[in-house]
Amino acid sequence: MTIPNPVFSTRICRYGSEALREAALLIRAGEPVAVPTETVYGLAADATDSHAVAAIYNAKGRPSFNPLIVHVSDQEMAARLAEFSPVAKQLATRFWPGALTLVLPVRSDSGLSPLVTAGLPTVALRLPAHPAMRALIRESGRPLAAPSANRSGAISPTRAEHVLSSLNGRVRMILDEGPTSEGVESTIAAPETDRIRLLRPGPVTAAMLEEATHLPVVTGAENARIEAPGQMESHYAPSKPVRLNALKAEKDEYLIGFGLMPCHMNLSPDADVREAAANLFAALHIADASAAERIAVAPVPNEGIGVAINDRLRRAAA
Repeated sequence: MTIPNPVFSTRICRYGSEALREAALLIRAGEPVAVPTETVYGLAADATDSHAVAAIYNAKGRPSFNPLIVHVSDQEMAARLAEFSPVAKQLATRFWPGALTLVLPVRSDSGLSPLVTAGLPTVALRLPAHPAMRALIRESGRPLAAPSANRSGAISPTRAEHVLSSLNGRVRMILDEGPTSEGVESTIAAPETDRIRLLRPGPVTAAMLEEATHLPVVTGAENARIEAPGQMESHYAPSKPVRLNALKAEKDEYLIGFGLMPCHMNLSPDADVREAAANLFAALHIADASAAERIAVAPVPNEGIGVAINDRLRRAAA
């Protein structure tokens, strides 16, 4: 899909009651609005309006076979959109509101646009913890489809200025509530009777899912098909080549470090993987804007949320 030429004047508005009302009016008029969640900034639009959902795809240049996450304000709204098994209810009770997306059978009477599910019999649902996104859902009275607010495949935004640099002129309004807290996109899981399939790692780890349900967690989609966001091989990518597991910078490289080491920017000098996750996309944005021709990233432990960090880095380097 080709990204259109800029057609709007994009405004950054500090989150508050007046900006919220204006954003809700845009949502009800079928316009997408950029809004923060605890994970990354999302590009939100009415999930029941196909024209509004198409506007998300158009603004991002996103392929239409890639489904979208639908955000809800409470579990009652979620139950009107999807079928919840006992395992799904367990996970929702334990991790909602929060950074877990559940892929569930879509209800025939959900009213959701078929563009949201990309023709699949399932829908990806999340009840976010961030007050701005939840307030916008309540104020607009709509479930909101909201992928990350950036060009498709590019670095995800964790600040309003990241959204502006990527989508300036392609969205009318950005609600600004400062940097996001988690820094990487939500975990995506498909609960089944005897197991949980982990489709995208994130802040809610496999160990946390196992502890909550006492079920095994397996990784990956069935038949290698795309059934949730974030599964494309090349994704979250800067405009420059990325080299992973770098212990020092080579010529013309911008080195993103981890732990005590010489580097241009450090994800966490204390080697804290959660701090590293919060800083990951901001560091990639800074490296991409630097004068260096290439980007190098130090090794990050592949444990806890480090699994999500390494997933994003692998796709960024693909």
